[in-house]
Amino acid sequence: MSQKQAAADLGISQALLSHYEKGIRECGLDFLVKTAEYYDVTTDYLLGRTVQRKPSAVSASEMPESEEIGHLKGSMINQVNKKLITNTTAVIFDLLAQLGDKRLTNTVSNYLMCADYEIFRMIYCADKSNTQTMFSLDRNRYKNLTSAAMMLNLELIDAVLERGRLSLALSPDIISGYFDKGASSLFNLIQFAERNVRSFTGRGE
Repeated sequence: MSQKQAAADLGISQALLSHYEKGIRECGLDFLVKTAEYYDVTTDYLLGRTVQRKPSAVSASEMPESEEIGHLKGSMINQVNKKLITNTTAVIFDLLAQLGDKRLTNTVSNYLMCADYEIFRMIYCADKSNTQTMFSLDRNRYKNLTSAAMMLNLELIDAVLERGRLSLALSPDIISGYFDKGASSLFNLIQFAERNVRSFTGRGE
């Protein structure tokens, strides 16, 4: 579509649209909404606040079925977060399969398993009366040891990707087309994670 055609459809001059696109002038809220509807994207996408063209709310199809939850159903947020993490992990392992490097897959697996291990053990050990016979790492040191192992795994992941020159051509559109509902979970998880990081660090970049 030409800029001239878009300007005509939006009811403004081509020169004004050009100024909006280049940031020389700022448009009003009404025009922003109109443009989002015209291009069938979100206003956040137009403002550069997200790489997603469309909203990525979790749909009903992404919610776990009752038999998946078992007798410990928990809250709705518990179910949603479970699905976001499960689907995102599936996306990661599909990407690893495409890259086809066993070392990389093993190292990513080690990192994720360490994270799950640490969280589970923290919950388990919250009750001091629970037996520790299922764990071999020292009770007072496992957090530091696990965190150190995770940091080393991240370094190894970086090294394998760089040395092996492993890469995939990806974009939000490619991910959306390839992963279907997994993409929605991934995009939501990215937003939640970055919001969480900002809340702790106070940094917005």
